[in-house]
Amino acid sequence: MHSWRSPDVPALPGPGPVPRLFNQATGTVEPAPGTDGTAGLYVCGITPYDATHLGHASTYLAFDTLNRLWRDAGLTVNYAQNVTDIDDPLLERAAATGVDWRELAASQTDLFRGDMVALRVIAPQHYIAVTEVIDEVSDAAAALLAQGFAYTVETPDAQTPGDSDLYFDSRRADQATSWFLGLESRYDRDTMLSLFAERGGDPLRPGKRDPLDPLLWRAAREGEPSWPSLLGAGRPGWHIECSVIALQHVGTSFAVQGGGSDLIFPHHEFSAAHATALTGQPFASIHAHSGMVAYEGEKMSKSLGNLVLVSKLRAAGVDARAIRLALLAHHYRSDWEYTDADLEVASGRLARYTAWLDGSGDASTADSDAAALVERLRERLSNDLDTPGALAELDAWFDTATAVPDLVVDAIDALLGIRLTAP
Repeated sequence: MHSWRSPDVPALPGPGPVPRLFNQATGTVEPAPGTDGTAGLYVCGITPYDATHLGHASTYLAFDTLNRLWRDAGLTVNYAQNVTDIDDPLLERAAATGVDWRELAASQTDLFRGDMVALRVIAPQHYIAVTEVIDEVSDAAAALLAQGFAYTVETPDAQTPGDSDLYFDSRRADQATSWFLGLESRYDRDTMLSLFAERGGDPLRPGKRDPLDPLLWRAAREGEPSWPSLLGAGRPGWHIECSVIALQHVGTSFAVQGGGSDLIFPHHEFSAAHATALTGQPFASIHAHSGMVAYEGEKMSKSLGNLVLVSKLRAAGVDARAIRLALLAHHYRSDWEYTDADLEVASGRLARYTAWLDGSGDASTADSDAAALVERLRERLSNDLDTPGALAELDAWFDTATAVPDLVVDAIDALLGIRLTAP
């Protein structure tokens, strides 16, 4: 699957600092360096049945900021992202709307790509649909079964009598690998049980060894898409797809696994567990997550339908740069509620910044301040992606600016993804 066209990113003088990032697994802000000059990044992608709302965009802008900072520090970034183009919510939406699930996934993925281009998000080098790696996922699930990290559960409604669903044995993995339950999330068991039930898990499934054991491979059911495999016809469980794609394209022990905070458990917890059981190696060094964006009093989500879509804002004539500024005005880890005032403030900020680009003023009087501003922006952003702090630095600078040197224009573009010249 192809990703999208990346924006041109200006190069700034000298390397910036290696960014520091909050690690969910340790509860501390830590350096996020590369290995041998390369920083590996895996970010969970969309389930393409209704894309792209501002919660999605906030997540991808957070990790785009990280991507930009790594590049500014002189690192090569190896970035992979998946598309969960086969999953229960997608199938349910397709059935409800009378659209073939493949057509729905393709159309919403195209919409997402267009939003990412408009928001000037750097594209991942590897953009992988789950349907492209069915064989690899089923082989990985079979390997976990052979290694004793998986078990079958009787499945009376399987399309082929005798076929079974396959589950991950979390207790066995806890005992026999460096992974343990809670390694990534630091949640207690009661919290895990509650979240598992809310987020696609099946704690009450008869025949499971532990209520928290996640599905690896779902045996084919009548009327559902399925693929042949060593395990019989079926389709992947949710978490194993990211384990396989990350291992294939980013490798083991890479720098950062990222996504929204609603993925901390069970998705990221078990993605790491599966990968560690498969390889015997730790998964990501840092597990980083963006906060949730609410609207009208509730977390913005497809299930609730309280979505503010990037594509609809763009269609209404909103400048995508203002959308980006509205999101960057909130720290990536914070939970916050979107209102129209966010966009009004961002639009005013954009107008204020771009008003200086009429060629008037004496740029030479600002040159000496420009380099210092760039270093302040770098330092703010490298401290756990402090985009609100960076915008505060820019606001203060524009309060006294007499002109905008090219270095400032390039820094705003390179570090924050805002091109002040007309798009």
